[in-house]
Amino acid sequence: MPRRTIAAFGLAALLAAPALAQTPDMLRPPGFPDLRPHPPRLTVTPPEEIPLSRLRVPEGFRIELWAHGMPGIRAMVRAEGGTIFAGTRAIGRVYAIRDLGDRREGRVLLQGLQQPSGLALRGGSLYVSALSRMLRYDNIEANLDTPPEPVDLSAAFALPPETHHAWKHIQFGPDGKLYVPVGAPCNFCLVEEDRHAVILRFNPDGTGREVVARGVRNTVGFDFHPRTGQLWFSNHGRDWAGNDMPPDTLHVVTRIGAHHGFPWCVGDWRDPGIPGDRRCDEFQPPVVALGPHVAPIATVWARTTSFPEAYRDRLFIAMRGSWNRPQLSGYEVVTVRFEGNRAIVEPFMTGLRDDAANAFHGRPAGLLFLPDGSLLVSDEQNGAIYRISYAGR
Repeated sequence: MPRRTIAAFGLAALLAAPALAQTPDMLRPPGFPDLRPHPPRLTVTPPEEIPLSRLRVPEGFRIELWAHGMPGIRAMVRAEGGTIFAGTRAIGRVYAIRDLGDRREGRVLLQGLQQPSGLALRGGSLYVSALSRMLRYDNIEANLDTPPEPVDLSAAFALPPETHHAWKHIQFGPDGKLYVPVGAPCNFCLVEEDRHAVILRFNPDGTGREVVARGVRNTVGFDFHPRTGQLWFSNHGRDWAGNDMPPDTLHVVTRIGAHHGFPWCVGDWRDPGIPGDRRCDEFQPPVVALGPHVAPIATVWARTTSFPEAYRDRLFIAMRGSWNRPQLSGYEVVTVRFEGNRAIVEPFMTGLRDDAANAFHGRPAGLLFLPDGSLLVSDEQNGAIYRISYAGR
């Protein structure tokens, strides 16, 4: 498969509208077509309609349909007993999936929640982030048939009520803290730097709030390096600045509380839509540009010994895909590997984007390495989970 190598971060100048107010007219500046987002499918896709035959992985790997029947599925976490819990955004559900050997059984565990896309596990408890709400379901794996009433931690976490970019990826770090992002409440605007466009961390009960990273427009995927413990996160660039800019980006936290640029800068380039005298060299630069409007979400370090050694120290990123770019971008899983100071982005799972027809057939949304070393990829559009293994594993 071809690869994209980026040795240094550099972009063309951004074309931006000058105003800050997020009025309906500002969402589509003059000269831009009246493009509409691609709505997710929220009904069950029959297995014969799932585009498994389109999918491509590198030589030596095998991909199979592992589970299906879960519309809107996104982030996945695995409990000690083997149950996989999966969040959604548009459909308001949390699924529980059990591996029965010859088949996987999925069920709706929770429903009626507002965008419960963020899940985390600690000590047998399932944490569910639903916009500004934070709920904890204790002893969840033993109560799949009748989930307990949640412990409502929302008041303790005190997350902002704005809904724009408020769906979340949450995760416990190696320090035992729960990491929670709060996106920008706009496409582009000035924000209160300790309240929005941040990654926060808390004690499990919601106390001890601390800002880990500032200037993060919208991260829906991050992970901690298995050896160093450093936090790596993907980030979404703003819309309506051009079809090819700004890009979505990958970052690493090298200093707690550092500012990563939003809303002023993406890498070396200053957004002319934001006034003021802030310079781009004030901010922590991205590690690499991932591409324009590719919508990276799940971002995980490889945790496997069953893949070839060349894949064992890479980041895997699910690119959910562009929502209104005329020529589609994303709709694939990529890896990021490192050679000296170079970050090299390579395709890993492709086939869901048809460039010739400018169409897509699925949206990669969640990534999870299993104890056997195989990789699960959730497909939000088709309500399916694919399993990628190497050499028959």
